[in-house]
Amino acid sequence: MSVPIYWRNVRYKYRLIGTRCKKCGNVTYPPRVVCPKCRSREMEEIELPRRGKLITFTIVRSPPSGFEKYAPYALGIVELENGVKVIAQLTDIDLEKIQSGMAVEAVFRKYKENFEDGIIEYGIKFRPLLKQ
Repeated sequence: MSVPIYWRNVRYKYRLIGTRCKKCGNVTYPPRVVCPKCRSREMEEIELPRRGKLITFTIVRSPPSGFEKYAPYALGIVELENGVKVIAQLTDIDLEKIQSGMAVEAVFRKYKENFEDGIIEYGIKFRPLLKQ
């Protein structure tokens, strides 16, 4: 990825930003230019709720290139409070204790390091909800 594209997209990694169609009200994540429901181009960026529930999950034991040292780790589909579904890594939990239906919240965590002495990438992951 080029440096300009990286910096242009960095805010999407740091915050849960989606889009809402001004015509039909459909909310999408990740952000889109065209509404997948009504095909309108009248989209506005919105910040999405940071809480939701875990719909389903998987444990990644054979990760893609660049993530080998983080395995095993959990990926899940989280349904946010407004109904939008997000695929994200789960963190701050014993892999044996993850359950579908559990309440979760978005947190800012390290994704990976690019090479041994490289840039550390951060972004949104989900952990069990600490307070209800």
